[in-house]
Amino acid sequence: MPRQLLFLPGPVMVAPPVLRAMDRPLIDHRGPEFAAMLERIIAALRPVFGTRGEIAILGSSGTGAMEALVANLFTPGERLLSCPVGSFGKRFAGIAASYGCTVETLETPLGAAVDPAALQARLHADSEKRIAGVLLTHNETSTGVANDMAALAPMLRAHGAITLVDSVSGLGASEFRMDEWGYDAVATASQKAFAAPPGVAMVALSERARARLENRALARFYFDLRRALEFSHIGQTPWTPPISILFALDAALAAYHAGGMRAAFERHAAFAGLVRTALQRLGFTLLSRPGAHSDTVIAAYPPPGSDPDPLLRALREEYGVVLSGGQADLAGKIVRFGTMGDVSARDLQTAFEAIEAAQLELTSGVA
Repeated sequence: MPRQLLFLPGPVMVAPPVLRAMDRPLIDHRGPEFAAMLERIIAALRPVFGTRGEIAILGSSGTGAMEALVANLFTPGERLLSCPVGSFGKRFAGIAASYGCTVETLETPLGAAVDPAALQARLHADSEKRIAGVLLTHNETSTGVANDMAALAPMLRAHGAITLVDSVSGLGASEFRMDEWGYDAVATASQKAFAAPPGVAMVALSERARARLENRALARFYFDLRRALEFSHIGQTPWTPPISILFALDAALAAYHAGGMRAAFERHAAFAGLVRTALQRLGFTLLSRPGAHSDTVIAAYPPPGSDPDPLLRALREEYGVVLSGGQADLAGKIVRFGTMGDVSARDLQTAFEAIEAAQLELTSGVA
């Protein structure tokens, strides 16, 4: 298959050295070589999470990590406040509801980030502290919206609810200070800003969250984080891990830190700025509102009268440039352009030129 340029919300373009890491012969996942690799991976993740707390490695997608947080930290009947800004925030709430939690939603207008004042008002009104947990999304790929996690942190700390954060597409691309800001449980995955293949999820836990794992009445087995951490302490995972994906993640994290974490933040922000400017020049309208723009995914409506689906098809089939469409209520309405992965400014320019050419073909009837 000819090489495609992937500008997706994930999975993303993976550098050749990271792909080649998966060619290594498999090793004993109960042996010392695996233990050393697991230790390297966790050490490399700590500064990105911004935590000295415990980190568990799971063989799953990011959704598995989100389920693990809910299953290990809450019991049926506990009230959770969901703060969605798109489809994946709603998925987080759906996971909680499926585990028997009572889920209340703090509504946010489409394209906007969570309003700190609205969140503060709701938490302040909870004088009896019935809200046991708050579900948050650091970066929402379905809408291209990013929350200001530093701004939301003080009111959450003041209330005292356990905070769960989906940072699957945020961690590694923008700053996160888990310990300093006081978040309790944060989930991410391999196939986003770390530019590794999909298949590994990672969760970080505060001391408060870690203490809740001891509730043995919780319904869990494969995603038992208590067991995952116990095995992690001896350099293992409780179940057979995706060893080849971990080889790739190990290589990807080494390359990530070699380039510098701050440089990664700046690169994603710069690329996102270029994409927003280019799409607007080409007649697109951004879905995310000012102050809520994501650095990893730009969601935009095509020019009036244009259908995004033929454009996406032409880009894929004729130019080898792969963007995403919308999800749920936004299906057939928007395009989504990701900035994560092993892509360069030149690759972005290639994509912009392809979009302009495909638009011209579609409007002129050449295609």
